[in-house]
Amino acid sequence: MRGTSREILDLLRDWNGAATDPEPLVIETSGSTGASKRVLLSRRAMRASATATYTRLGGPGQWLLNLPGSYVAGAQVLFRSVLAGTEPVFLEEHEDLVAAAAAMTGERRYLSLVPTQLTRMLRSPAEAEALRGFDAVLVGGAAVEDSLRAAASRAGVRIVATYGMSETCGGCVYDGVALDGVAVALGDDGRIRIGGPVLFDGYDGRPDVTATVLVDGWFLTSDYGRLDDDGRLQVLGRMDDVVISGGVKVPTQAVAARLRDHPEIAQAEVVGVFDAEWGQRVVAVVVSPEPLVARKVPGLGDLRNWVSQALPREWAPKQLVRVTEIPLLPNGKVDRMELERTVRRGR
Repeated sequence: MRGTSREILDLLRDWNGAATDPEPLVIETSGSTGASKRVLLSRRAMRASATATYTRLGGPGQWLLNLPGSYVAGAQVLFRSVLAGTEPVFLEEHEDLVAAAAAMTGERRYLSLVPTQLTRMLRSPAEAEALRGFDAVLVGGAAVEDSLRAAASRAGVRIVATYGMSETCGGCVYDGVALDGVAVALGDDGRIRIGGPVLFDGYDGRPDVTATVLVDGWFLTSDYGRLDDDGRLQVLGRMDDVVISGGVKVPTQAVAARLRDHPEIAQAEVVGVFDAEWGQRVVAVVVSPEPLVARKVPGLGDLRNWVSQALPREWAPKQLVRVTEIPLLPNGKVDRMELERTVRRGR
């Protein structure tokens, strides 16, 4: 599905109103960790997802689109608007978030972001004030750390952490609880499985790949998880986000989360790159808060000690790379391949 956001909105209106069952939408995955795939989403699945979302959030409302409409999160914002009969507001048509939010007229107002976007908006008093006007701010595409939840709570912003992917029509687990009709289970290895009416039909032109992840009515995700005593899902990380360094398996998301808890680190990601001695080298890529002149920027030794206070010493990064900002894909997710290229360039 391609075109401007308004073109995609018109396409979705026609698609939803078709008298006969239309051809599925084709949504490309983000490709944040590798080659993208073309995901086939039926109208039935998209309707089930949008309806379940409104049931969980408390009813239909007006949406502010802040993500590309060609990716699943943006497409869902537009499709939920179509289903509710509301007119979305497009951030790209306004000067900034504050102006776009001021243009909204709906009684209930919703917004969908990725964690990096929310982090940046909370730093701006004006944007934080605008966020307080939304009935819910959905945050997905990556883990929502406790520190980010706390910052949103202090700012009076109601966030809902969502988990899902293109293959599930976007978010299907909200704050650890599956939407109505959605089933969540764990394999023996801890791999998250999802079932229910929101599942995709398959990958366009790739029945071989489809058969490896659609098994007995379940979609086998690429994520590890665990279920709390109350049944809430905790996502532990991607299966391919484990770096093997010196024979030790290092979960990069756990290390990155610990780094982001450091008071002098604004944003952090962790990647693994080839190392002749260790096999893979754990590298911390960090952004420090502004202004830097008044504070000591933590060095590698400081960060290694910080990580080791809460996690195994073997997980501590062996290299530190400072950047002015974390590279993002057009859909707002972290561009992990670009991060790895940045590290290999020695920047």
